Parts: sequence; structure tokens; C-alpha cells
Amino acid sequence: MDKFISQTDSSLKKKKRRWKPKGRQVENSFYKEVSNLLRGINFKRDELIEYLHLLQDNFGVLYDKHLVALSTITNLPLSEIYEVATFYAHFNIVKNSDTFEPIKVVRVCESLTCELFGAQKLLSDLKSSENKNIKVVPGPCMGRCDVAPTVCVGKNYVDNASASKVEKAIQDNRFEVVVPNYISLDEYKKNGGYNIVNQIRNGEISDNHIIETLKDSGLKGKGGAGFPTGMKWEIVSKYNGKKYVAVNGDEGEPGTFKDRTYLERDPHRFLEGALIASLFLKASNVYIYMRDEYPSVIKILIDEILNLENKKIVSKGHFILRRGAGAYICGEESAMIESIEGKRGLPRHRPPYVAEVGLFGKPTLTNNLETLFWVRDILEKGSKWFADKGLNGNKGFHSFSVSGRVKNPGVKVAPAGITIQQLIDEYCEGMQDGHIFKGYLPGGASGGILPAEMNNIPLDYGSKELADLGCFLGSAAIVVLSDKDSMKDVALNLLKFFEEESCGQCTPCRVGTEKTVKLMKENIWNKQKLSDLSEVMAQASICGLGQAATNPLNSVLKYFANEISYD
Repeated sequence: MDKFISQTDSSLKKKKRRWKPKGRQVENSFYKEVSNLLRGINFKRDELIEYLHLLQDNFGVLYDKHLVALSTITNLPLSEIYEVATFYAHFNIVKNSDTFEPIKVVRVCESLTCELFGAQKLLSDLKSSENKNIKVVPGPCMGRCDVAPTVCVGKNYVDNASASKVEKAIQDNRFEVVVPNYISLDEYKKNGGYNIVNQIRNGEISDNHIIETLKDSGLKGKGGAGFPTGMKWEIVSKYNGKKYVAVNGDEGEPGTFKDRTYLERDPHRFLEGALIASLFLKASNVYIYMRDEYPSVIKILIDEILNLENKKIVSKGHFILRRGAGAYICGEESAMIESIEGKRGLPRHRPPYVAEVGLFGKPTLTNNLETLFWVRDILEKGSKWFADKGLNGNKGFHSFSVSGRVKNPGVKVAPAGITIQQLIDEYCEGMQDGHIFKGYLPGGASGGILPAEMNNIPLDYGSKELADLGCFLGSAAIVVLSDKDSMKDVALNLLKFFEEESCGQCTPCRVGTEKTVKLMKENIWNKQKLSDLSEVMAQASICGLGQAATNPLNSVLKYFANEISYD
């Protein structure tokens, strides 16, 4: 204590002065650039991801000095902005550099169907096109499996892609989105559009009638879980106070492209369904979460929501569009809620469920986009119109996204309970020439794989036959495989996808997917280790990604063991 120096003025003067303030300081030029870009915006914490999109769309990258300016302007910690920006795959961050070059990203889809049609060679060939302004990267499923392989050049898709077609698009500077022709608001209204909405507003259709009709129809959530729609609406409606509708348009399951197809053709049928849900719940707002891989859909929704506001069909700001940024995990409803709130898309622990504590802590109805797409037709034509479409005691129909080794891939609206053989023969014109049916994915990457011998399994939610085989329908994404395809390579492709898309929150999924992929890359598989990893992931992961990630592996071990060498 004898050496203790009192903090007097003289002792403080002797201390080393801090010549610079702590932390990164904003530079005036970058502050002005970001301020001008965000002029007129009323800053909200939940819009952080939208601000990041604005920066990248305008400057070509997320430059770290712009992020410092954004932190200063929004009064958000830089660490918080940085952790959100680095979570999402579509944000390209340039840091610790005196300058930056705007870049255009060329994404080569490496999902299963695109890989079947040569995506890896295409990716290798296109690497020669890289320069300081062009970056070529692999990407997960882009929802265009019916025109595989596909490459996204900026925001412009090159379907049935070849290296020469992509290079030509780059040379011609065709980086902007191409919007297909679709049913306009006026055309939609001429065919009865928004009549159901008007009847609800006028009291001609009661809440009880809506619930009973949806229940009797047998409509179930089309996002993968298959929860009865009428029951879900009823549960959320019983909570008091402020409520929201959150629409899940993050169609990231490999092999799935039905939502994109419907929105690029008939967007108002979906918007009317979302508005009906909002009126039923007396919801404050409808948040539409749309994946960034669908720029044409985003453009269509922006334009058509504005049309609805101008025609006074909805009040200004009732529909709020949120743009994803390349994170498969945000297809999980609670992760989607987190992303809508401008955070990293990490799944929440449950309970409480989002129906009770959802968006901004309020009761929230989450529905898949296609689920809402059919609501108008069911209320207009009656529950029997939908329910009677099924086969063998199943209700309704599904929009099957069929791709792979078939002659005519695409979205096939077919009865619930149909078999894969019927889908191939009656809806897809059979197998491609020179290909023999070998196996199929009944429900996207996480739904498992079945051999061709099991071609008579009814495809529907809750199908006992599917469940007994360790599979499920999921998003109704059907990928058809042939004798030309290695099942070992198929399973590895799917597990690499889950490894890449794991959010990293829980150890069983984060480490489990990595270790599983490492073991599957070996020429000789360690069956016991793979089985142990699969069990731990299924039992201990927080959400469905980790719980279902090893379904393809388990299916190959069970049904295609003759293609694997074991130690």
C-alpha cells in the first residue's frame, strides 16, 4: 500500500494520454454515402437486414467502413451488425482494405438435381471467368430444379446452363432480374379475385364458417410439417391482443420450386389468401418472408402490393415484405421469426411456440406460401372441392415438385395418396431415354431415399407406409434417380448441403454434420460411427435440420447397402 498513487490531477497528467478514441471511428466520406442512401428512412431495429441489402445492392459489396457508418447512423453496436451480416451467405463483406471493388456474384447451383446434370463441371469451367468484379461461387438449391443445371448471374438466371451461355450473359452485362408474365391485379379481379375478402369484410362469411370449411377440406400446411391449417388458425385466434401473420416463403428445401412457380404466375391468389388469414385473425400486419434466391418473385410482390395499396384493397404498410439473405435454416418457423426481426436466423427453444410468443413476442400465425394460395379456392368452391381430390382415403392434392431423370419435370398437381410410379408415368411422361428407375426422394433432402421397388407407397402427410420406412413427404419435392446415379454420391451431396446450412447453434448438428460428411468421403465407411452420429443428431439437435439431416444416409445404409463398402 506504500506504493499506492492517489488519483490526483498531477498523477493523472503523468499517465499516458489516449490520443485516439476507442473503437472504429466513422470516416466522413463513408458516413455521407450511407446517410444519402438511407435518407428518409425511419430506422427500426427489425429492418437491419433490409439496410444491409440496400448497401450491398448499391455498392456491390458490404464494405466494413460502410458498416461502421451504418452502426453510427442506426446507433446499433458494430458487433451486432457484423454478426448478422456474416451469418447470411449472400452478404459479401470486404474488410481491412483501403478500398473495394463492386462485384457481381455468379452462383452455380450444386443441389442434387443440378449435380446430376453436371453442375460440378460447370462450376469448374466457369472459374476461369473470375476477375476483380466477377466472383464465381457454388450455391445451394435455387428452386429451379426443373431446368437444371441453373446458374444465377447477378439476379438473372441462366437455365439449362452451359459455360458458354453463362459467359455470354456476363459479357452482355445481363445481371438484372427478368420478370416473367403473370396474372395482373385487374385480370385477377375479373375472375372473382378478392370477392371472398369483400364478403368477409361485409360480414357475409363468418369466422366460424372459415374455420369449419378449412377443417372439413383437410388442408394441411404445405411447408413440410403437414399441420392441419384450420386447427392452426383456430389456435392462434384464441389468443388476445395484438397478433401477426408471418408467411414462410423461404423455399430452400433441395428439389422444391412450387412456391416460386405459383408466385411467378398468379401472385394475387396467394396475396388474397394471406389477406383472408389476416382478416380472420384481425392481425396487425402480414409479414412475407421471401428468399433472396427469388428476385423475380420479390419484384412481383413489391409491385403488386403497391397496386393493392393504390386500389385501397389493403391499407398502406399492412403487407410487409422481408427479404432473406441465403440461409436454409430460416425455413424453420422460429428462425424465420428471428430473421424477420433483423437478427441471425437461429431457431428458438420451444415452448413457448410461435403461435403464442412469435413475432415481436406476440401470437403469430405462420403459414407456408402455398397453404395460403389455396385458401380462396376452398372458401369459394367449398371444402369438398379440395377434400375429394385425394386417393385411397386421403384428402386433397399436393403440388409435387418433380425433377431428376424424368422426361417432363415440373410442378405436378396430383392427388394426395398418389404413388411415385403414377407420378412418373401419368404426369412426367416416364423416365428419360436410356435411364432405368432406381430410386427417389419422396420429400426433398430431409425426407429420405427409397428404392424403385417401393414404387407403390402413397405419398401424403402422415402416411404410415412412408413413416415406417423412415421417410416423409415434407415439401413434396420428388427427385427421381436412375441406374446412372451413385447412391453414395447422392447421400454425400445431401449431407454436404446440411453441413453447409447448419446454423451452428447446437453442437450435435454443427459437429455432427461435419463429422458425418468427413466419414462419408472415405472409400470405406465406418458403419458404427455413422450410426452413432445419426442417433445423437436425431435425438439431441434443437430443430428439424439436425434431427432429419442423416435421413439420406440412413436410407442408403438400409436400402442401397450393396453400393457401400464397410470396414
